[in-house]
Amino acid sequence: MTGIGTTALSDAPMTAAEFDAYTRDKTFFYGSQGQPYGAEEYLSDRRVIWSFLDGKCENGTWYQEGEHICFVYENKPDPQCWSFRRSSGGLVAIFESDPDQTVLYEVKKSREALTCLGPEVGA
Repeated sequence: MTGIGTTALSDAPMTAAEFDAYTRDKTFFYGSQGQPYGAEEYLSDRRVIWSFLDGKCENGTWYQEGEHICFVYENKPDPQCWSFRRSSGGLVAIFESDPDQTVLYEVKKSREALTCLGPEVGA
């Protein structure tokens, strides 16, 4: 497969087992087109917490469907499916649910929990 920029991608998408082993108990920060995009904390039992780095977080789960890893979030019941591949620079995610195919790449990974603000209070 060709690379994203100068980063060569593996030929095959990651399986659920490979994805879980690589991501579980870590928080990944993703970029797109040179800009920060969001972060996701990967927990046990295929649970996740996503944020667009605005302090708001969404809980969700993931599952494998064919060659894709699909995510369902508490406020977005429609699956969002991605193919994840390893590259020399880390994880690369290609959004398969969108014809424009958003591409995200791993900027940083950490064992720190994702920072989420509490529920909004007051009116």
